Amino acid sequence: MIRIGIDTGGTFTDVVAVDEADGRVVAAKVPSTPADPSDGFLAAVRKALTLLDAAPDGLAAVVHGTTVATNQLLQGKVADLGFVTTAGFEHLLEIARQSVPDGYGNSYFWVKPPRIVPADLVHGVGGRLDADGAEVRPFDEADAKEAARLLKAAGVRSVGVSFLHSYTNPEHERAMRAVLEAEFPEAVVSLSSDVLPEYREYERSMTTLVDAAVKPTVSTYVGRIRDRLDDLAEHRRRIPFYIMKSNGGVLSAEEVARQPVTTVLSGPAAGALGAALVSAHAGFDRILTLDGGGTSTDVAVVERGEPAVTTEGSVGGYPSKIPMIDVVTVGAGGGSVAWLTPEGTLKVGPRSAGADPGPVCYGRGGTEITVTDAHLVLGRIPDGLLGGEVPLDRKAAHAGLAELGSRLGLSAEAAAAGILEISAWNQANALRQVTVKRGLDVRDFQLTAFGGSGALLACRLVDILGVRGVLVPPNPGNVSAFGLLTVDVRNDYVQTYVRRHDRIDLSQVRTLFEDLRTAAAAALDAEGFSASEQVFKRTADLRYFGQAYEVRVPVPEVHLDEKAAEEVVQAFHTGHQSMYGYSFRDDERQTVEWVNLRVTGIGPIHRPRITELPARTEGHPEPVATRTVRFDDEPLPTPIHDRSTLRPGDRVTGPAVIQEYGSTIPVHPGFACDVDRWGNLLLTAPETPC
Repeated sequence: MIRIGIDTGGTFTDVVAVDEADGRVVAAKVPSTPADPSDGFLAAVRKALTLLDAAPDGLAAVVHGTTVATNQLLQGKVADLGFVTTAGFEHLLEIARQSVPDGYGNSYFWVKPPRIVPADLVHGVGGRLDADGAEVRPFDEADAKEAARLLKAAGVRSVGVSFLHSYTNPEHERAMRAVLEAEFPEAVVSLSSDVLPEYREYERSMTTLVDAAVKPTVSTYVGRIRDRLDDLAEHRRRIPFYIMKSNGGVLSAEEVARQPVTTVLSGPAAGALGAALVSAHAGFDRILTLDGGGTSTDVAVVERGEPAVTTEGSVGGYPSKIPMIDVVTVGAGGGSVAWLTPEGTLKVGPRSAGADPGPVCYGRGGTEITVTDAHLVLGRIPDGLLGGEVPLDRKAAHAGLAELGSRLGLSAEAAAAGILEISAWNQANALRQVTVKRGLDVRDFQLTAFGGSGALLACRLVDILGVRGVLVPPNPGNVSAFGLLTVDVRNDYVQTYVRRHDRIDLSQVRTLFEDLRTAAAAALDAEGFSASEQVFKRTADLRYFGQAYEVRVPVPEVHLDEKAAEEVVQAFHTGHQSMYGYSFRDDERQTVEWVNLRVTGIGPIHRPRITELPARTEGHPEPVATRTVRFDDEPLPTPIHDRSTLRPGDRVTGPAVIQEYGSTIPVHPGFACDVDRWGNLLLTAPETPC
């Protein structure tokens, strides 16, 4: 049986397929189709089946990483969205949070981002619950009907409902949904008590509205792929179809259509997980992942084989307080556009030329110079991508860079070098954001670079950051698609429980944890996992009394008595020390407070095997060609190696270029590249031991 992972990017759609019968793994790329991403998706499925010489009836599962929700939010395409909240709190979105980008020094010029819902589409409904969920005032059905009718008359398609304290008692929100179903049945509705039953009204409301906003788009997209995928097989057999979630798990397409907010960072999460697995096999458990694509670069931290997870993420300026792998994205991909400010300063990104028209060298009508054009003119990439499937026009790129350089007083080659230097610093600053700014020493980490453009600036990043070295996995352009085949079905459930530790009711906590576990088990039952297969993890968010934000710590899977609860508190002190550099472990005046209880339900899947490669029995690696490449100021005759000819134990010293389908690795002068037993390339500076 065949399992396929498909990651849709801005420029290419990547696919990895594994035949579980014999362990064969194939990887490929097809151009993305922005007008209808499902076209690129189906083309990727067909290409994978062709490479394996298999029929659609042999498909055991297809797993997909999608950017549909992400792109909608990044592009600000949020319209026809209404909001229903507790009467008297209609200005919740306007008040938002006092968070000013770049510090208060620039606050005079700062303007709040656009509201996700305009004021005239916000309606308050009478009724009130207290913080414990007790009803203070009854739900006002007349208000609710009026709100539903006004939203319908305004042409709204989606409605987010978020009432005060509904995380403790969802009854008022469910009553509002019943009114909407009766008065406005065509509306798509999201309830905060379903999406995020967690305290903090603003974040809960925004996450609910994001879910409502993307639900029509994601549901349509997933449904279209679902139908087209089933059409591939004889007699429309239902092919298992899963979507990657932001939290590092997957969920069936049918479930994702009901909770689309969980997919807002789907693609980057898969890349971090795939890189973590490959790096762990190579013996590295503290790594920085760098996923360089055509539009952007995504970076993350992996410690002890696990990517960091956060609930403080946002997409396109909209906070989404859902569990997600902690990925930082910068506009520094192969298609990032080089441009001049009005003052004449050279900038690179964040805007991208995308797949269409793409860089100038694509010959598809693009007129703006990109990072890819710069690499081509300096000789660092070949004259065709994907093994020649995408020919590149070096002369057109040179002409464009010459024109840009003339405005800077530089040659075409100097302009290209400047573009790559700026792009490298953009990536380096992103890596510092997830390390140095969080109290981590970047020099303690190995960098794992992947994606189509991920390894192109790897040597320069070693120079800038001082990382131990760079690991480039096999088929680096398809690591995100490979990561999709390594993840489990995963669901997260949360319940707010704000209590000081010295006043905690352990019996109540145990009951709440059991309720969350029951909900997680029901979801895994629906996904087809037996009770013996299901795995559960408990965590809790704790803080010092008076703090505004929490630290998440594990809760042992044992009977939660006073001793076990004290172990959780001690884990919190340790986590706080690690995250913030201090703790109040020995200060009896500082009280610890519990805030949220969480349960994650996991349905394990079978992961593809990573096999060792046979070592070379004789000879040494021979280049397949030579071309002129500029690494610094001078052009150098540079040997070109085909990665498929390299074997474990081989070493390639710079200057050199290693090429493969989907990616290129320039090895700068003074650097060495060694091949390990898994086929990974390990780039090191001369003074760094392998």
